[in-house]
Amino acid sequence: MTLKQDATRRFLDDPRIYLTDGGFETSMVFHEGLDLPAFSAVVLLDDAKTRAAVTRYFERFLAIAEEAGTGFVLDTATWRAADHWAAAIGRPKAELRQLARASVAFAQALRARWAGRVDPILIEGVVGPAGDGYAPESLLAPDEAEALHAGQVRLLAEEGVDFIGAITMTHPGEAIGIVRAAQAAGVPVVVSFTVETDGRLPNGQTIGAAIAETDAATGAAPLYYMINCAHPDHFAAELGQGDWRARIGGIRANASRLSHAELDKAEELDDGDPEEFGQLHAAFAGLLPGLKVTGGCCGTDHRHVGCVARHVVGPAVAVA
Repeated sequence: MTLKQDATRRFLDDPRIYLTDGGFETSMVFHEGLDLPAFSAVVLLDDAKTRAAVTRYFERFLAIAEEAGTGFVLDTATWRAADHWAAAIGRPKAELRQLARASVAFAQALRARWAGRVDPILIEGVVGPAGDGYAPESLLAPDEAEALHAGQVRLLAEEGVDFIGAITMTHPGEAIGIVRAAQAAGVPVVVSFTVETDGRLPNGQTIGAAIAETDAATGAAPLYYMINCAHPDHFAAELGQGDWRARIGGIRANASRLSHAELDKAEELDDGDPEEFGQLHAAFAGLLPGLKVTGGCCGTDHRHVGCVARHVVGPAVAVA
């Protein structure tokens, strides 16, 4: 067992529920007033002023984890940083790769600064979908997805992330390809599916069916699965039955009850009700025996995650 695998095993064996951040990109756009070409946040690491905004953002969440006395999963800003996004972002492929390396180095430096205050901090190398995370233009076959994502997965692994996070997956084919790429790179991997307002993936599958298909094709390789980028009301009813629930280790929900199509058209941020958001998460701990990580997604910030921490981790956590 390698040191990285040992650290991951200790994380999985830890009885605590860890925290992570919220809606990173939406916070940068709506709270910081920053421009994200093609909604790619990796460009923010290219400038001292925007790097400072990223630092402020993550340190708010780390402070909540410190107060809660739990660990933290720290994401890289690489959801849209792979080579195939270069044209849309307006950066050469080589520059995107360097920014992806800088994102891992940024996370490693942030972890070092918080060492002793939040323990452990695991770095998740984020890999996003090839297309629109709300409405995929096409459904990728596993081999096609593996070839498309292998370069970014390998880069993140070489830079030293603790595991890969395939985030906002819309169908199992792409998830399977990323898992296989992670296996080839020798790095653990987590898969997070997104769902529509009916609790099903954008391709129409149930969460349970998508998990079963991915596990069957990869030898159950993912450390665990997550659900992200949907309001708790959109998928809570889907968690009532099925052995597959034990495979869900993370929830990163949206603040808004709007559909993906409605969010795509929204010009103002719908940040919902942070207190209600935290209350809705209290039920997940009982429904999901393998729950390891809670945080937020679009529209959420430190207020929402603070309420989640108070309701899920412990009542002593204050809401900033």
